[in-house]
Amino acid sequence: MFHDDETGSMQRSLDPTDASAAPDVYTDALHRHIGNLEQEVARLRAALAGKEELEKSVARLREANEHLVLAAINEQALRDDAEAANRRQNEFLAMLAHELRNPLVPISMSSMLLERSANASPQLLNFTKVIRRQVDHMAALLDDLLDAARISSGKITLNLEPLSLSETIDQALETVLPRIAERSQEFTLDLPKEEIAARGDRVRLTQVFTNLIGNASKYTGDGGHISLSVRREGEEIVAVVADNGTGIAPEVLPHIFDLFTQGPRSLARSEGGLGVGLNVVRNLVSMHGGTITADSPGVGQGSRFTLRLPSCVLPAAAPVLPSPASLSGGRCRVLIIEDNPDACETLKAFLDMEGHEVATARDGQAGLDALLGQDFDVVVCDIGLPGMDGLEVMSRLRASGAGARPVAIGLSGYGQLEDRARATAAGFDHYLVKPVSPDALLALVAARA
Repeated sequence: MFHDDETGSMQRSLDPTDASAAPDVYTDALHRHIGNLEQEVARLRAALAGKEELEKSVARLREANEHLVLAAINEQALRDDAEAANRRQNEFLAMLAHELRNPLVPISMSSMLLERSANASPQLLNFTKVIRRQVDHMAALLDDLLDAARISSGKITLNLEPLSLSETIDQALETVLPRIAERSQEFTLDLPKEEIAARGDRVRLTQVFTNLIGNASKYTGDGGHISLSVRREGEEIVAVVADNGTGIAPEVLPHIFDLFTQGPRSLARSEGGLGVGLNVVRNLVSMHGGTITADSPGVGQGSRFTLRLPSCVLPAAAPVLPSPASLSGGRCRVLIIEDNPDACETLKAFLDMEGHEVATARDGQAGLDALLGQDFDVVVCDIGLPGMDGLEVMSRLRASGAGARPVAIGLSGYGQLEDRARATAAGFDHYLVKPVSPDALLALVAARA
């Protein structure tokens, strides 16, 4: 509100006849004020538009976040389902191996009994060798299948130590040379004069060489040639397994180490595989810090596998002491606890033939009663017994403290580390995976005599 004197002054300034009127300050101020108001309105409009855009952006972000949360939940659910499926697969493979190994025990023992029979004819001996080879082949297939599953789930651990590579190769050749001789194949071995060593797991490195040489024999015809050469290159050991067999097709070569990959095979082939052996080899070699490659000129032109491992220094050898088995040869009182009638009878007949006094029990409770009521030097007990299983039998026997402590040998189709650990915790002294090696079983029994 203007005061009277101010109003009169403004009126005078607006009077065009008033020559003394000053510049139109009021009009300029009003224009400036209007301009400021227009700028403020524009700013408010921009702010309002920005707020609306911000609200839209927030809504989009909120929606994206909801989708992200749902995706994360779905991904976790899928991961849980995959892990559960992997566990079920491993459990199924372990159970399958157990069920398939069970009938191999009486087959293996029966062939051994026939082989050691006093009136066995040459033809019968040949048949028993065929049976033993096929049992070993089936056991090897089961081992490959299980190892592939264990490696994929991270359940294989290595017991690393400095190893003589020549001794490891000798152990592998003990397994594969009979098959090579059967097919009249020629095998040559080229080792350096100096001792070479690798830091590795004795069992697993032996498995690697067994698989590579056995694979070469499988895909090489009768009368073919297989070779293994070993040399040192700097800090590496290089081993090459070569053959003049069927070779590898160019389209198969890049995938030869993949799981369940096999080259084409004619219908006439008698020896098959699961396509997992080379995958197991590659993974075991990688776990040792090494590499393996394959090459082939083509189908019908042979193949070559090159294995590289880090070398190490072999410590001085400890003096070799006679094994307990070599110092004994006496008669043992043995109890066999086995629910499979065929396996029980063949194990008993086998140990009877070796001069041991053998009793049997067909279930866990009967076996425990026999152990508590009599003294035995050795108990050979199946782990997978109905009712009271072998682990419970041994736990109760050790807890009772009754009688002499027999050497306890567990038999099972389950061969994973946790299975062995449970058997050891229950009180077993030894753990043999079916099909049981007759020589290994005899050595353990004889060591107690």
